[in-house]
Amino acid sequence: MSVFKSSVEAKSPEFAANSAVNDALDAMLGKRLQDAMAGGAERLRQRHKARGKLLVRDRIDRVLDPGTAFLELSPLAAWGQYGGEVNAAGIVTGIGMVHGRPVAIIANDATVKGGSFFHETIRKHLRAQEIAEANGLPCLYLVDCGGAYLPEQDRVFPDRDHFGNAFYRQCRMSAQGLPQISVVFGGCTAGGAYIPALSDQVIMVRGNARIHLGGPSIVKVAINEEVDGETLGGAEMHTRVSGVSDHLAETEDEALALARRLLRDVDTGRCPVATAAVLPPRHPAEEIAGVISADPKRPYDVRELLLRLVDDSAFQEFKPDWGDTLVCATARIHGMTVGILGNNGALQSDSSRKAAHFITLCDQRGIPLLFLQNITGFMVGTEAERGGIAKDSAKMVYAMATARVPRLTVIVGGSYGAGNYGMCGRGFRPDFLFSWPTARIATMSADIATNVLLELRRGNLRQDPPTEAELSEIETRTRAQYAEQSDPYYATSRLWDDGIITPGQTRAVLAMCLWLVLGRPGPRGHTPVFRM
Repeated sequence: MSVFKSSVEAKSPEFAANSAVNDALDAMLGKRLQDAMAGGAERLRQRHKARGKLLVRDRIDRVLDPGTAFLELSPLAAWGQYGGEVNAAGIVTGIGMVHGRPVAIIANDATVKGGSFFHETIRKHLRAQEIAEANGLPCLYLVDCGGAYLPEQDRVFPDRDHFGNAFYRQCRMSAQGLPQISVVFGGCTAGGAYIPALSDQVIMVRGNARIHLGGPSIVKVAINEEVDGETLGGAEMHTRVSGVSDHLAETEDEALALARRLLRDVDTGRCPVATAAVLPPRHPAEEIAGVISADPKRPYDVRELLLRLVDDSAFQEFKPDWGDTLVCATARIHGMTVGILGNNGALQSDSSRKAAHFITLCDQRGIPLLFLQNITGFMVGTEAERGGIAKDSAKMVYAMATARVPRLTVIVGGSYGAGNYGMCGRGFRPDFLFSWPTARIATMSADIATNVLLELRRGNLRQDPPTEAELSEIETRTRAQYAEQSDPYYATSRLWDDGIITPGQTRAVLAMCLWLVLGRPGPRGHTPVFRM
């Protein structure tokens, strides 16, 4: 293994200043997560409980094996949108353990707008199904929803990746032998009714659970029939008359216990994951707060992060003396081997070719890839262009995009321009993508964007020469736009990642993700290694 000694001085003023800034960012994340996870307003939660219903996270806790982790996805979806009234997009999704096996859980939160589906709700629901299908996981739907939020119908209903796609995925997964099980706790109206209707098995709770394609008000308008919700689509009717439901539970606890029982004998053909002995890092993860520069323009060595994330702080570098703006290394995380690519500056021709070589090497050997993004982009300028940066960067992108092994991405700092592409950004469909509170994602930095737009205005011959006031207004507007839209909370609100996590959580999160992706059947055959 490569020997890399940390140069971090934990007692230095710089370390203390960095820690103060980054610890504050972590604390802000904790507060925002706490607010989002509360669900609806207190009066709505109390009304929910007064109906004899459990809160959504209490339902999930009762399903999971005691003392096991729950990998929640996008808990800050819709954060800062809709006047702050749609916490977590009204749905909780994630991966948890039931009888020792991983299960994808998709659970509506009826305290948030009645569990209705907003644009981000749909995206979050689909993302959980996408992960389940890719990793061979059964899906458990804890249903308590009112269907599409009608004022959002144009962003929820008609398109390929809108509400209908959830049902398409449900059918496809069932056909692949991935069980689809629904427990219905409240109303399931219109599109929401198809979640249980398309499930392999359905449990309904007496008294509160209802399933109807058209609720009483729709029935009244459509065919002038007056009927109450229980008669129209109650649990007893659907279990004993229509046959839509397979099991009638008297209480939510009984229903959740039955769901666990139905999942007990499920076998989706996942492979056992072989691991080496797990050794903790020699350097504590808490030091990462002091490693990351308080000034994002000031660089730090990404190997300092590796020392605090990988087993025994040991990693084997690939081509350590060539292409030094990209660190490539193999290491272990919780005993599982991973190939890591981390940025130490702009990607140049040599580091791009180094990446392509390393990626194909890992792909040949079945080693999953981890990208640690802190990238300004690929190098620009006359020298870079004459050196072939366009074709060399394309080699890296091509190798990354066609790799058959699992790919994980963590945005630890900047994620700008084509650098986002080369380092396996969201558009290249990594198996999981998380961000740190220090992340920034945009086409370019605010400084560069501002200068570009100012130069375009100055060079515009169709208009009069700009005044200083106009140029000042362009600069102010552009900087404000990029400050808002490159913020990690803006990104996670729109599901550009799978959630914001702290550096201290990263090792455990990566371990669970690696275990999930390594448990699915791997690709057959081998691929060539291209020396660049």
